[in-house]
Amino acid sequence: MQFTASPNAGSIRRWATPLTIGAIILMATTGVTMFFKLDRGLTAVVHEWASWLFLVGVGGHVVANNRPLRNHLKSGWGKISVAVFTIILVASFFSWGFITGPQLEKPIERALVTAPLSALASVTRTSPEALVLRLKGRGISATGRESVRGLAATSGRGANQLLAIIFSVQ
Repeated sequence: MQFTASPNAGSIRRWATPLTIGAIILMATTGVTMFFKLDRGLTAVVHEWASWLFLVGVGGHVVANNRPLRNHLKSGWGKISVAVFTIILVASFFSWGFITGPQLEKPIERALVTAPLSALASVTRTSPEALVLRLKGRGISATGRESVRGLAATSGRGANQLLAIIFSVQ
């Protein structure tokens, strides 16, 4: 069986192949570090954004190798691989009774952002006064009754930035 490349395949391969390889390296490395909970800094953000680079590279790769890809998908292994990964994809949209960290993040963040600072002081094992002073030291005027959401609106700071100050991450 002879495969022929699509028109302009060489020019597409020139950028699609290096982009795909680079994105695979990024995605694999960040994915493994996230799996083993070794991710620091912007690892998750880089992983998410690199997926877009990966998709662009793969799109170019598909265009450049259209006929060979179609022929592969007609084979038994091609059909099986598409079926298996489609089943895994569909199954991944269900929790199957497991509660995961990402499922908890939104409700926890919502609770933290809407709680009064006095409640967050208790969570951080500090006094409301000390928390207000910590914020004041960063140029943010606050009382113990405000929420992070309210402070974000009045201070021009992001909610995550304020939470980082409150929890002494920053």
